[in-house]
Amino acid sequence: MPFLRAERSFARGSTLLRGAACLALVAGSLSLGGCLSFGKDDDSADVLALAAETEPADVLYNQGLANLEGGRLGEAAKKFEAIDRQHPYSEWARKALVMRAFTSYRNGDYEEAVTSSRRYLATYPGTDEAPYAQYIIGLSYFRQIPDVTRDQKETARASAAMQEVVDRYPESEYAEDARSKIRVTRDQLAGKEMQVGRYYLERREYLAAINRFKTVVDTYPNTRHVEEALARLTESYYAMGLTQEAQASASVLGQNFPDSQWYKDSYSLLQTNGLEPRAGGATSWFANATKAITGGA
Repeated sequence: MPFLRAERSFARGSTLLRGAACLALVAGSLSLGGCLSFGKDDDSADVLALAAETEPADVLYNQGLANLEGGRLGEAAKKFEAIDRQHPYSEWARKALVMRAFTSYRNGDYEEAVTSSRRYLATYPGTDEAPYAQYIIGLSYFRQIPDVTRDQKETARASAAMQEVVDRYPESEYAEDARSKIRVTRDQLAGKEMQVGRYYLERREYLAAINRFKTVVDTYPNTRHVEEALARLTESYYAMGLTQEAQASASVLGQNFPDSQWYKDSYSLLQTNGLEPRAGGATSWFANATKAITGGA
């Protein structure tokens, strides 16, 4: 983790504070012992149990780090959680919260990782660790991206969370990887549209198929699926007898991917009826599609 070494140095700098806390605890225990001799045994046990439960925050934090480095993720999470419970609103609690989010992510508890990260961002939005908390949210969703044949809700969430990293923290050390993962998520979302579009095309539900293929071209123009989407548009329009639209789709494909096998297949399809690719006009959807592919996001 990028700031793990710094955290250990920070923790060691609190030795005097830890010593003072221990002395205070010992002194308090002695005082309580004298007073409790006149009280009820049950009350004495409750107070002593409470004192035993409370540990210095820096001790808990260092124990959490040690467990994390040793691969004992469950124990690490408990230590960071204990800081939040025993020392709420402290500087240690703030640091422990983002570490708990990271530990939950490492342990595959993505729901808790997202919850802790969102809580951190809501409570400490302007801190140095805020970009990392947002990045953990994106990673947690990213690790749950399913096969393209399944619902892509987590993929969309991963894309949106990583876009937050780029938009809100463009100079952070996580921005570049966030951009890379956005490209992956967009390609996955485009792949889902293609999968559904092919299904409709096989069933000869051409209008439904065209809507899916258009979504790929309009929304995901820089993904690897756009070539096939244009070819499938050519096929769909041609099957419906809309030859001008078929020619225009093939034209956009040829202008942007002249060496593509998809273009060669589309060209051959049109040739079966003596047709060839032809631009669809400056104001048509096809002209806008070309602009999206050449300059789209």
